[in-house]
Amino acid sequence: MAPSKFAPLGLGLVLALGACSTSLDTYYRTGGKVAQLETDMLGCEVAALKDAPVANEVRQRPPVYVPAPYYCTSGRYCYGGYWADGGIYTVDVNKDLRIRITDQCMSEKGYKQVSIPRCSQSVSSQLPDRQTTVMPPLTPNSCVSRNADGTYQLVETQG
Repeated sequence: MAPSKFAPLGLGLVLALGACSTSLDTYYRTGGKVAQLETDMLGCEVAALKDAPVANEVRQRPPVYVPAPYYCTSGRYCYGGYWADGGIYTVDVNKDLRIRITDQCMSEKGYKQVSIPRCSQSVSSQLPDRQTTVMPPLTPNSCVSRNADGTYQLVETQG
């Protein structure tokens, strides 16, 4: 599938595309400026952090029984499995609320959450590293490719 036109998009840190991920999940507003997206995202995250600050709680998992062969010595003492500590961990009880507040804030600014598929290797290998400042319209043929500098570009391929 050869690209018919390139609509590169430098989205910086607001995007989440893992090395093994098959899509890019991000906020998107057709015609919106990438710099404004980053500014809006930062503002919404700061507001969400003020409204739902980090609230870590220490929790403990229950102990776990580890079975082992059962044997007795001299008929007096019998041994078998043992109990292992389940471990202690922390959880931020406001994390989900912060995400919801951020989502609502971005929605009020006209963004919607989208999932853009990753471009095939054959398409990505043909792309120059370019960035645009405006988010183009998404179509079923849109895909995303990562630039060498870590930014991303949106590409419109032939269907």
